[in-house]
Amino acid sequence: MAGIDRRTVLGAAGLAAGIVATGASTATAAEGAVKGGRKPLTEAEFERLVSSVPMDQIGLELAYESVVDIEPSMVLGTGPWGERWMVPITGGRFAGPRIQGTVLPGGADRQVMRRDGVKQLEARYELQTDDGAVLAVVNNVIIDAAETPRYARSWLTIAAPDGPHAWLNRRVLVGTLGSLRPQRDAVLIRVFALT
Repeated sequence: MAGIDRRTVLGAAGLAAGIVATGASTATAAEGAVKGGRKPLTEAEFERLVSSVPMDQIGLELAYESVVDIEPSMVLGTGPWGERWMVPITGGRFAGPRIQGTVLPGGADRQVMRRDGVKQLEARYELQTDDGAVLAVVNNVIIDAAETPRYARSWLTIAAPDGPHAWLNRRVLVGTLGSLRPQRDAVLIRVFALT
C-alpha cells in the first residue's frame, strides 16, 4: 500500500481498523466492506444455519373460483416488450367456502406476448360480494404455452374493505387460469390462499 494513506482507504471503504491491522489485502478488505464486514459464509456454516430453523411447510386453501366473462381481444400494437392486447371484462360470478358474488363489468386484462414466447397478463377488475362489499383485484398471470400441459399461474392482490372479507388483505394469493371456450366467452380463475 505504498503511496496510499491507510486512513483514506479505511475511511473510503468503511472498513474496521482490524482488517488492515491483520495484513488483509486491499481486495480482501473491499470484499469485507461489501459483505458488511462479515466473513464469507462457508458451506458448513450455511448448512448449520439452515438446519437450525424447522422447514415451514406451505399449503393451499381454496379462496374462490370465478367465471369471468370477456369480450374479444383488442390489438394494441407492438410495444418495447412485445405484442400487446387488451381484453375487456364484462361480468361473471365467483364462489368459495367463505365468499361469493359477482364479477363487475368494466375491468380489463392487458396482455403482452413477450419476445421469449411467454404471455404476461395484468388483469384489474372488481368483485362484489353477495353482502355488498366491493373487492379490487389485480391478477398477474404468466402463461407458457410451450409447456405440456400449458403453464398458467398467477399471483393476486385483493383490496377488501374492513369487515368479514378483510382476511383477503392478509394472505398471499396465487391462482390458475383456464379458458372456457367454446362453451362460453369466459375464463375460469381459481384462487388459493397460501397457508
